[in-house]
Amino acid sequence: MDVLIVGSGGREYSIGYALKRDKNVDKIFFAPGNGATDDLGENIDIKDLEKLADFAKENSIDLTIVGPEDPLVNGIVDIFQDKGLTIFGPTKAAAQLEGSKVFMKNALKKYGVPTAKYIETSSIDEATQFINSMSEPIVVKADGLCAGKGVIIAKTKDEAIEASKGMLSGESFGDAGAKIIIEEYLDGYELSIFAICDGKDYIVLPAAQDHKRLLDGDEGPNTGGMGAYAPTPLVNDDIYKKVEERVIKPTLKGLESDGIPFSGVLFIGVMVVNSQPYILEYNVRFGDPECEELMALLDSPASELFLKSATGDLASANIKFKDKYAVGVVLASKNYPYGSSEPAEIIVDDIVHEDLKENTYIAYAGVSKDEDGKLLATGGRVMVCVGLGSSIREARDRAYMLVGQVHFIGKKCRMDIAYQALDKLN
Repeated sequence: MDVLIVGSGGREYSIGYALKRDKNVDKIFFAPGNGATDDLGENIDIKDLEKLADFAKENSIDLTIVGPEDPLVNGIVDIFQDKGLTIFGPTKAAAQLEGSKVFMKNALKKYGVPTAKYIETSSIDEATQFINSMSEPIVVKADGLCAGKGVIIAKTKDEAIEASKGMLSGESFGDAGAKIIIEEYLDGYELSIFAICDGKDYIVLPAAQDHKRLLDGDEGPNTGGMGAYAPTPLVNDDIYKKVEERVIKPTLKGLESDGIPFSGVLFIGVMVVNSQPYILEYNVRFGDPECEELMALLDSPASELFLKSATGDLASANIKFKDKYAVGVVLASKNYPYGSSEPAEIIVDDIVHEDLKENTYIAYAGVSKDEDGKLLATGGRVMVCVGLGSSIREARDRAYMLVGQVHFIGKKCRMDIAYQALDKLN
């Protein structure tokens, strides 16, 4: 089959990397892809969603996989389905779970899914009154998409009120902050659980843990993610069962009963408080960098996972994962996340150890090629170095060995990815 992958980051590269090793896949297209995805397939520069669907139709694309949230929220799935094309991801209506935090929180409440106490409001007076009734810290969220930056954890009530004013005035996030969510802060440990859904059935993938902060020890500003690992020992069978029974099943049943069945990736941001899962948020696509580890752990054809979901046939799927761990370390550019960085040539040393060759890979993200074909780091999160192992420690060590093989000016990364799991094991 021929596959089209929509997106340009490490998440999309890792999906392409998995499909490249799938004997069911003939050709891979990326729209738009990045400077390294053309090593896996063909990059195409079509931004208009209608024109992209026409391309898929004209080129007999058998399956389209959507990576990022923006095209999903903008209705790419509806556009492709209207043209009779098979596409992996939720419809525009179902993508509101990520596109609108107000929609998502109200859905959690309606379907009886455990979440933090909250209000939705567009009134600073109402926001102030609610904030003054709460204990600190306090979480303030813009309603719309803000590229992962629309959540403020305010340490004081005054800070929460100022954050609310900034959002509601449009100063902070424009129209995305026309409505806001104010909610209680949950104190526990955070997990990423992904369920692949087809409207009725679902498959739960190994739980992952992301590392959002820029610096070791979870210090510094929030980022898009500086590394992740999966599966995490912080999730036991009891937590998985509670998430399935209290979260996934009522959500899928509720959405279906509301006439918006959910297909694609349900990304569940979980906070575990005293062994009880509370839902922080839903996203409607794979996390990045969690996807890079999950694709490395997949032990059945990647095409089956995506195609069975897109065609409503997960009940017949036979999805397997390796009995291993994966750790991914993000290499970021010099000025990330504060600003842009000068392009820098990337040099990857030849890997001579078979052990490292067989148990690591690089998922490229913020890269381009110059006119001579040299790979350049072009800013942001440049790549994810992924290591596999029979233990978290072995996978972590291999990932960092691979990090040592990569060189570019300004390279930076965290050196403590998976520390919470390793601390637990110690």
